[in-house]
Amino acid sequence: MPAQPQLKVGISASLSGQFRVQGRQALAGLQAWAGDVNQAGGISLGRGSPNAQVSVIYHDDASKPDQAKQVTEQLISQDKVDLLFGPYSGVLARAAAEVAESCQKVIWNQGGATDDIYQRGYRWVVGILTPASQYLAGLLPLIRDAGPDAASVGLLKAGTGAFPRLIAQEVQRQAEALGFQVCYVREYPASLDDFSGIVEEIRDAGPDVLAAVGRIHNDLDIARSLVRRPIRLRAAAVVAAPIQQFREALGDEVEGFIGPSQWEPGGQYPRDYGPSAQQVLESLTRQRRCPVDYPMAQAYAAGLVAQRCLEHAGSLGDRALRQAAGELDFSTFYGRFKIDPATGRQVGRSTLLVQWQRGRKVIVWPPEQRQAPLLHPWPGGARP
Repeated sequence: MPAQPQLKVGISASLSGQFRVQGRQALAGLQAWAGDVNQAGGISLGRGSPNAQVSVIYHDDASKPDQAKQVTEQLISQDKVDLLFGPYSGVLARAAAEVAESCQKVIWNQGGATDDIYQRGYRWVVGILTPASQYLAGLLPLIRDAGPDAASVGLLKAGTGAFPRLIAQEVQRQAEALGFQVCYVREYPASLDDFSGIVEEIRDAGPDVLAAVGRIHNDLDIARSLVRRPIRLRAAAVVAAPIQQFREALGDEVEGFIGPSQWEPGGQYPRDYGPSAQQVLESLTRQRRCPVDYPMAQAYAAGLVAQRCLEHAGSLGDRALRQAAGELDFSTFYGRFKIDPATGRQVGRSTLLVQWQRGRKVIVWPPEQRQAPLLHPWPGGARP
């Protein structure tokens, strides 16, 4: 009996460096998808062809853009992978996309949400995630929906990278549209590790709503500083709040923090392709035997998207795969997949807003997904 053909998928994975936690989670998610495909008999390569077994090839990019470029080149030129998946984080995904573009290789962007990846004229990027500019797009509508008494907004953002800038810009735009006063805007160096002075500035400015976005370690330091030096806030939104690291760092003081999430297990997503959320959760838990975090889910979802596009294209040719990605509109456990055919930007889905309530995350936005009302004012704040 002839050997079953192999389909090689590759990923630049941060196994070390600042993104090592999320990089390892993304790799685990992709491996879980591959394992499930293989257990089900393999992946279809088109009519008349036997199903192929999926093997995952990966190399450590050390959380460095130059190394992500080198790894991506190696995956394409030396490993000759059939499907290429991008790394976690916008800065690494951008570096990998540059290489994929030069090689005319489709890159399934499962880990980079920065909008500028889709503003560079690239033709070979397929976005899985809601773009960064939309991460907190629902924050001020949520606050307004909860009550009319919040009137002012403070913005705190790291000065490094496009990700914080894009999120802050959208919050500021929403504030102007909804009649909020932006009373405080502060940019800080990403290397900052003492936010006590900034917290005093926020207290003096007196915003009702605070939105903070930086690198993960920045967000953790900001949140810890806020609960150590409590200030009166109606709402405190920190972009890293939904991840398990945030929960572990804050402990019981996590209560009331809001953050954006690309996906939550309790979300109600219409599904017309692939396994259910419960089935995916079971696979991811078997893979890592730890709480499932979003990088695992989005990498698994990227595998499903590539699989569906391969089935539609009936070919492993990158041009056919990219065309299929631009034509399809379907939903998985992760939500809707639909891209702008010209840029590859994801346009079919939006982020959720979650809040920590009694030690667990609950969805508070959008209204059709809401699991509990918004807890406000922020319980970590000072009291009159």
